[in-house]
Amino acid sequence: MIYNEACQETLSRLGFGTMRLPLREDGSIDQAHFERMVDYAIEHGVNYFDTAWPYHAMRSEIAAGKALARHPRESWRLASKYPGHQIAQSYDPAQIFEAQLKKCGVEYFDFYLLHNVYENSIDTYMDSRWGILPYFLEQKRLGRIRHLGFSCHARPDTLERFLDYAGDAMEFCQIQLNYMDWTLQQAKEKYDMLTRRGLPVWVMEPVRGGRLAALSPEDTSRLNALRPEESTASWAFRWLIRLPNVKMILSGMSSLEQMKDNVKTFSEDKPLSDAEAALLEEIAEGMKNAIPCTRCRYCCDGCPMQLDIPMMMHAYNDLRISSGSLTVPMQFDALPKEKRPEACLACGACKAVCPQNIDIPRVLSELSGLLAKAPSWAELCRQREETARKLANS
Repeated sequence: MIYNEACQETLSRLGFGTMRLPLREDGSIDQAHFERMVDYAIEHGVNYFDTAWPYHAMRSEIAAGKALARHPRESWRLASKYPGHQIAQSYDPAQIFEAQLKKCGVEYFDFYLLHNVYENSIDTYMDSRWGILPYFLEQKRLGRIRHLGFSCHARPDTLERFLDYAGDAMEFCQIQLNYMDWTLQQAKEKYDMLTRRGLPVWVMEPVRGGRLAALSPEDTSRLNALRPEESTASWAFRWLIRLPNVKMILSGMSSLEQMKDNVKTFSEDKPLSDAEAALLEEIAEGMKNAIPCTRCRYCCDGCPMQLDIPMMMHAYNDLRISSGSLTVPMQFDALPKEKRPEACLACGACKAVCPQNIDIPRVLSELSGLLAKAPSWAELCRQREETARKLANS
C-alpha cells in the first residue's frame, strides 16, 4: 500500500467509501461480505474508512462500526459527516453527532466533515441560528473530532464563498474529481483553489460511479495496449495520483473483487506518463460528445432573463453522459424558477452572438426535459428517510 502524509497523519492513498456496500436481495447490507472486504483492506494496509449519516438509509454507520470494531482501533481511521445539506430544524448538531458516535461505537471520529456544502445548503451551514461550525469546533477542541473538514459538490464561486467563511477552520476538503470532471464539472478550478488555500484534497467519485471503469471496447483496447496487466479502473486512480495535492482517494466498493483490484492498484506507485494522461483526457473528450461551450459568456449579455447560460451548457453535457448524476439536479434545485432553463423565452438573442453557433434555446429546452426526469435532492432525502423508517419498523 502506498501512503502519504496529510493532516499530520500517515494515510493510505486508497480509502474505503461506504456509500455503495454489497447488498442482499432484500436491499439490506450484506454485513458478512462487507466484513470480508474490511478485513482484506486492513490486512493490505488500507487505514481510512468513510461513512455518513444518510448512506444506506442511515445504516452505513452501524455497519461500518461493527466491521471496524473487530480490528485494533489504532489500525483504522474513521470519517463521518454532519448532514447539513438535508437539515430540518430537528437536525440539532449535538443530537446527530451523539447518535453517530453511538452508531459507530466509537468515542471520537478521526475525521469529520460538514456534508455536501453546495448552493442549497451553504446558507444553512453559515446561519448562526444553528451554530453548526462553532459546535463542531468545540468537539474538536474536546478531542471528539481529530480533524475537521467538509465535502463539496458546489460550483467554484460557492466553494470560494464557503472558504472565505470557514476556510481557516477547515483541514481538508472532499470534492468530486476524476479525469472526466476535471473540465466537465470545473474540478480543476476547485482543485487549484484549494491548493492555493493550502487545503489538501480528498477525492470522491474517482471513477464517476463506475462510468470510468467501463469504457467502450475501443477505448479499453487502447489502454490495454499500454498497460495490459492493469484494469480500466486503475487508470482513473493513477491519473489522480499524479496530482500532488490529492491526499486521499475514496472508492465506493461493492464487492471483494473490486477491493482486491483497487488494493493491487495502490500497492505500488506506477504513475502515468504525460502521454498516458493525455490519452485519458482525449478519451474523456470523446465520451462527452459535448456542446462546445467555451464559457465566453457573450450569450449572457443580451439574455432578457439573465440566465447563466454557460453553466447550463455544461450541466447539459454532464447529464448526457450520466443521467443518474446527483450533482446537477442538486445545483438546479437551489436556483429560483426564473433562473432555471425553463425560464428561457427562446428569443434567440443568445444564439445570434454565440461564437460556436450553438442552438442555445434548443439545448435549454432539452436540459429542462432532462432535469424534469431527474429526482430532486429533497425527494431523494425523503425517500431515504422513508426507507430508514421502514427498516427500523421491520
